[in-house]
Amino acid sequence: MFARQITLLLSAIVAAGLCVTAPASAGRPERRLLLQADEVLYDANTSVVSAKGHVEIDDQGRSLFADTITYDQARDQVTALGHVIVLDEKGNASFADHIVLADRMRNGVLSGFGALIGKNGRLAAASARRINGTVYVTRHTAYSPCRICDRPGHRTPLWQVKSERVVYDQTRHKVRFKDASVDLFGVPVLWSPYLSLPDATVHHASGLLMPVFGGSTTPGYFVRLPVYIAFSDSNDATIAPMTSLKGDAMLSAEYRQRWQNGGFWLQGSGTYNPNGGLGGTGPQTYGHLFGSGRAQLDDIGNWRSGFDLQLTTNNAYMKDFGISQLDRLVNDLFVENQTGRSRFSVTAYYFQGLRGADNPDLIPFVLPEVDFNYIPSEKVGGGRLQMHLNSVILGQTFGPQSRRLTQEMDWRRSLISADGQVWTLQADIRGDLYHVDNDGRDGANYPTVPLGSRFHARAIPYLALDWRWPFLSSSSQGTEFLVEPIAQVIAQSYGGNIAGLPIEDARSIELNDTDIFSFNKLPGYDLIESGPRANYGFKAEALFTGGEAQFQLAQSYRLRQDPILNSYTGETEALSDIVGRFDVRFPHFALSDRISVDRHSGSVDRNEVFASTSLGRTSFEASYVQLPPNLATGLGPQKQINTLGDINFLGNWQLFVATQQNALTGKFFNMEYALGYQIDCFGIALGYRRRYTSDPAQGIPSSTDLLFGLVVQTDGQQVNPAKIFPDDVFGSQRR
Repeated sequence: MFARQITLLLSAIVAAGLCVTAPASAGRPERRLLLQADEVLYDANTSVVSAKGHVEIDDQGRSLFADTITYDQARDQVTALGHVIVLDEKGNASFADHIVLADRMRNGVLSGFGALIGKNGRLAAASARRINGTVYVTRHTAYSPCRICDRPGHRTPLWQVKSERVVYDQTRHKVRFKDASVDLFGVPVLWSPYLSLPDATVHHASGLLMPVFGGSTTPGYFVRLPVYIAFSDSNDATIAPMTSLKGDAMLSAEYRQRWQNGGFWLQGSGTYNPNGGLGGTGPQTYGHLFGSGRAQLDDIGNWRSGFDLQLTTNNAYMKDFGISQLDRLVNDLFVENQTGRSRFSVTAYYFQGLRGADNPDLIPFVLPEVDFNYIPSEKVGGGRLQMHLNSVILGQTFGPQSRRLTQEMDWRRSLISADGQVWTLQADIRGDLYHVDNDGRDGANYPTVPLGSRFHARAIPYLALDWRWPFLSSSSQGTEFLVEPIAQVIAQSYGGNIAGLPIEDARSIELNDTDIFSFNKLPGYDLIESGPRANYGFKAEALFTGGEAQFQLAQSYRLRQDPILNSYTGETEALSDIVGRFDVRFPHFALSDRISVDRHSGSVDRNEVFASTSLGRTSFEASYVQLPPNLATGLGPQKQINTLGDINFLGNWQLFVATQQNALTGKFFNMEYALGYQIDCFGIALGYRRRYTSDPAQGIPSSTDLLFGLVVQTDGQQVNPAKIFPDDVFGSQRR
């Protein structure tokens, strides 16, 4: 009777939480366990505690849950049956039908074992041994990082590894397989005597990446075998050797490094052709190097430096091997300071042209350009004062060498009248000093630049007045309308475009909607607008529920044209063409149209239409570009249609289409197609690209590329098939 009362009393206490003392062992002090259950029986003679119903044991962060648990205090051994769950200090969960654990639940044997790894990773085995609380050695095992749905027909993972023996190290986050079979959609596709994978908690780990197979006009059928190396959480590298049936081989590599306030990446490749490919004779070596980097130089982030790198040894190499379709490469190295509204920078530039008509001896380099812009935080004379300094040293192998120093200061003040008119007055003065050396070695491209060494100077003041009168109204439906007429008058003397200057930064000038209301519409510094002139037009805007629409129309008028300026703009009359822009934007749709209308005939000379729509994982873009003849480059009229679609269908399928077409001839420049399937941790894609353009002088033929690739993710994340191939196959028009 007394024993029965003790048992009932213990059960009542344990239901709320009972502390059990575990024995001390060599080198380990005595500790206390927390035991909770619906019912507990304690045998004082054998020091065995038996618990039933919602049993939980907590041992210094390690927890065990089961239907029935027996704890032998003398042997420090726990035996659990039914719906057993073991949680370690980091929250890793293991499951079993029956387990026997000892040594603070660090070691033991588990039957019907399973483990949850990361968000979706699963490991299941017939039996397992737990060693030191962090290592499991399992038998007859299946492992997959893919999500498994508890629905009929969805319980088989997309891919899994089956193995006779598996070692899962929770500390190193490694899963090592012996005698492994890789199943894809339930079908064995690969066998390996040894296989090692990072577990599903790891987002980057060194190892082999999935190969990419394909065929191309120049290298032929090839295979690319990338290897990923994770040095740390902040730097990694990818090395990708490629070989083809034609015997061509290429090695590409990429290195990335991040730190707290910056980082950099470098990407390069190289190939050796003993037969002199790409139009050459004898052994040829080709390569490229791209990169970019940024670094903060002080604690508050005002100073930073950086570089951008784009180099290649051959004009045709990157296009032939599908690395990049760029035809202009830009390299720069800079240091800059941004404090408040003021900025200072020193930048060096080097350019490389890859077009057949490009002559590297005529492409300038900048060593360096210094730019300083200062805007005081306080108003000066009731307005905003700005001071600007720019200096550049421009050189080239053939042709004039020039050095320029420009100083400019402008003051602006705005006043608003009682009826809402906005008047803005701006006064500006600028001075340029040039030093030009011309040895005459390239007289064909610079016929107006005198021989010898000369200084040129000019001063360019102007006074401008900007007038705007916005009118705002609202409708009963909540739509707001804004109409704003604009007029500008610029008072400036004639002259300033010096005949002996080499024009380097304004060789092609186009009047458009973005600069029509600028007091100086010309890019760069070499050419200037001069003489009295005016700009006028209006802007209109409608804001309504779920969208907005904007419209702009404007024209420029000059009392007299500048002969030097006319040769670059093509404008020989006082009135300019009419330029305009129309934009409409909705949550899933946008349309933009930029036009230039001939002032005489009213016909549209320039028309750029861009439309885009998106819904979920489906998007579509289309553009139409119509350009007038360009007097500076000698190109005739241009009309081009571009389309780009990224279409999701049937849930897991993705179709990518991109085309570039000459609307005058109907012929295509480029066509790209790719079809991908993606679901959770698996993706597969097939890509096709056809380039119709060619450059026989550089050995660049029209080409066809066909690629096949697949990806299996070990971290359980969703795969985007557009990332399976290099950027030049999926989305080259996005760049």
